Amino acid sequence: DALGTSRVLTLPRAAGAWGTAQHAPLPGLGPKEVVLTFDDGPRPESTPQVLKALAEQCVQASFFMNGEPMARHPELARTVRDAGHSVGMHGYRHDNFSQLPAEDQGRDLKAMIATYVEVLGEAPAAYRFPFLAESPTLMNALDKLGVTVMSVDAGAEDWLPDQTPQRLADRLMGQLAKPGGGIILLHDAQDQTARALPFLLKTLKAGGYRVVHLRWQGP
Repeated sequence: DALGTSRVLTLPRAAGAWGTAQHAPLPGLGPKEVVLTFDDGPRPESTPQVLKALAEQCVQASFFMNGEPMARHPELARTVRDAGHSVGMHGYRHDNFSQLPAEDQGRDLKAMIATYVEVLGEAPAAYRFPFLAESPTLMNALDKLGVTVMSVDAGAEDWLPDQTPQRLADRLMGQLAKPGGGIILLHDAQDQTARALPFLLKTLKAGGYRVVHLRWQGP
C-alpha cells in the first residue's frame, strides 16, 4: 500500500532552470508525476520525522539545505544523503539575494559550496533560491558553475502558521491540479509539515500521483 518511488530521473550536471513558477517544466516528467523537494533543513527537531515518513512510504526526495544548519548538523545532512535522497543547496543563509549587494551574494554562494563539499565530500549539482528570489548575479554564477537551478510547480505554503494536515493537503492538491504534476515544494524544517507528511503522501497516492526521484549524474 506504500506510495513508493515509481522511477528515477537522472539529470546531467549542467546549467538549467526548471519549475513553472519561474521557468520551463522539468523535462522528462510525465502527467501525474511529481518530484518531492524539501527546503530549509537539516533540523534535528523535524528532519528525522520527515525521513521516517518518507521511508515508511518508500519515497525518495530532494533536500535543498541551507549552509548554516548543514554546518551545525553535518551528521544529519549525511543521514539524509545516506538514506538515498538527493541533496542540493539553498543558500548559506536564508537571505533574499535579490535585495543584497552582488559582493554579499557571491560570498554566500562561496560559503554554501564550501560547506556542502566539506560535509558531503562532493560538488553540489543543484540550487534553489530562498524565497524563490532569483538574482541575476547568482543566476550568472550558477550558470558558469554548471549548477541546475530548481524552482517549483506546486506547494502547500506550509510555512504559514497553524496549518492542519487536511488544510495542507487541500492546498497542495489544489496547486497540483493545474500543472497536473511537477516539482513539489515542502519544508522539512517545519514541525507541522513533518507531522502532516504521512497524510500528504497518502493523499498523493489517492490522487493517482507517482513520485519520481530526481538525481544528477556524477562529477
